[in-house]
Amino acid sequence: MAEPLSVDALMAQARNESGLEDFGDPWFLEPLNRLVASLNAEGDLSEMGGFIQSGNISKYLGERLRKIQLFKDHPEIADEVVTVRAEIVGLPRTGSTMLHRLLACSEELTSTFSWELLNPLPFPGESGDGPSPRIEAAEQMTQIYLATMPEIAAIHPIDPVGYEEDVLLLDRSFISTGYATMLKVPSYDAFLLDFDQTPAYRELKDWLKILQWQAPARRGKDWLLKSPHHLTALPALFAVFPEVKVVMTHRTPVQTVPSYASMAAALTRPNTDALVPEAIGPFWVRRFRRSLGEVVALREQYPDRFIDARYEDVQRDPVGEAKRVYAALGLRFGAPEEAAMRDWLEQNARDRHPAHHYSAAEFGLTAEALETDFAFYIDAFLKN
Repeated sequence: MAEPLSVDALMAQARNESGLEDFGDPWFLEPLNRLVASLNAEGDLSEMGGFIQSGNISKYLGERLRKIQLFKDHPEIADEVVTVRAEIVGLPRTGSTMLHRLLACSEELTSTFSWELLNPLPFPGESGDGPSPRIEAAEQMTQIYLATMPEIAAIHPIDPVGYEEDVLLLDRSFISTGYATMLKVPSYDAFLLDFDQTPAYRELKDWLKILQWQAPARRGKDWLLKSPHHLTALPALFAVFPEVKVVMTHRTPVQTVPSYASMAAALTRPNTDALVPEAIGPFWVRRFRRSLGEVVALREQYPDRFIDARYEDVQRDPVGEAKRVYAALGLRFGAPEEAAMRDWLEQNARDRHPAHHYSAAEFGLTAEALETDFAFYIDAFLKN
């Protein structure tokens, strides 16, 4: 078992390694303390898990220090104009990754690359001329990732230079459903249910300003973001990005929940020697029922903010569905976009990836119970 983590020690380590002192607004200490307390009390961290999590948290704290200093050194970053045209949300495993990578083919949009999410700040001495050394670092990290969790290749395709979920930036605010996906932290996740995530979304906007400042060609383009996490925080998203439209992907939870449970198990396994697969499914049933119930109610207040896309439709006609969503977002669809989409589809054909094998039963689930638990959602979005 790992030694208990200490917030004070991790913050001291970040200060010592960076030579910086200012963490900025201390609002983040509450979610950080809740996360660490949950890890210590419930996480069952193995020695490897303790090493991974202490490393991640100290890295994020160090990046927080460096981010604050970067804004001091370059106050012009605060003047970057960031507009988010659309946020793709929905339950995990609903085809949102494919739709994200297709919609990002628009010449009017920009999105977050995997390599810059892993290291959003320039490396010391990075010149900006030529490819970033952070790309090579991401490629190396991907190899380590796949060697540690080889089954992930069949669940979620990883491309170091491709587009990836912006929730990795929210991780740095210690506000993310990603923690519950890869760790045993039920009390932290329960805390997150009713916590106002608006400060984290303000920090997300600051991260996007930093990324845009580093790549001036992004100026004048709107951002396209994607993560299932945003399903849990749409009021905060709307408060910080009042211009955003929500593209909501849909697929029956009878398929998505067991699939996501399989992914969560694969991600959790390196962090603990006490994994209980049968507990993972019921946990996410409760979590997803809560989130979907909140979104169904919210849609009544903002009926014009949502664009729906069904998994089956995206799989059947991916370019046609992307074109339809473009029209709803007021985006052009021309020959360059179509060519880029068809090229991505060819390079990422399903038969190029290993098959994802799992069953509902191994995660404490049954199809019948899932149909009952999510009947309100299935009736609203998947029956017609």
